[in-house]
Amino acid sequence: MTAERQPLEATTSLPPTPRIRVLLADDEEMIRHGVRLILRHAEDIDVVAEAANGAEAVDAAGAQPVDVALIDIRMPVLDGLAAIEQLVRLRPKPQVVMLTTFGDEENVTRALQAGASGFLLKDEGPQELINAVRAAAAGDAVLSPGVTGHVVKRMLQGGGARIGSSFTAHAPDQRLSGLTDREREVLSMLGAGLPNLEIGRRLDIGLGTVKTHVGRILEKTGTDSRVQAALLAHRAGLMG
Repeated sequence: MTAERQPLEATTSLPPTPRIRVLLADDEEMIRHGVRLILRHAEDIDVVAEAANGAEAVDAAGAQPVDVALIDIRMPVLDGLAAIEQLVRLRPKPQVVMLTTFGDEENVTRALQAGASGFLLKDEGPQELINAVRAAAAGDAVLSPGVTGHVVKRMLQGGGARIGSSFTAHAPDQRLSGLTDREREVLSMLGAGLPNLEIGRRLDIGLGTVKTHVGRILEKTGTDSRVQAALLAHRAGLMG
């Protein structure tokens, strides 16, 4: 009598990658519609909530976990700046990316000081928007190259005291003295507003290596964020 064949055991598969939950807040319905359509094409992103003003955005983020909040500045009831201040106090805290235009440099500066993870121009391409959401969800600052220079210039002209006395206490050359050549190269790219993925592509190095370089740059220069690192790169004349 032959033994019964045992069914093959199911192959163990890796757990699915968590999807990125996005909150979209803009008082213009067409803007929300366009962004929603773009993000719908990303297999790892879900728009889980929408809001037409800052108050609705805060309520939505408080009602369910949100990984990334895309927030406009100019909204009724509660503007984007006030909404950001409340959103960053939530637990778990969403990464807040401000949607902006070229005319919003002063508000961008204020948003970064309020705790936003970065800013993105509304006319960026679809892939740039998707990449920005992914970068923010991974804890990477989102600094649109198209407006970084304007914001850095404004902060250097009038916002130095507001970004922390420890940042302005030492000359740029002192802060850069301990950096390797590669770290200086990465710092200059931070000054240009490039995300980690683009830095890795340009230098032909892995994402983990880029993150290691960025972490060492922040530690060695005494900067608290990529925004401060970008400012330092400009102050030190690394931008050419």
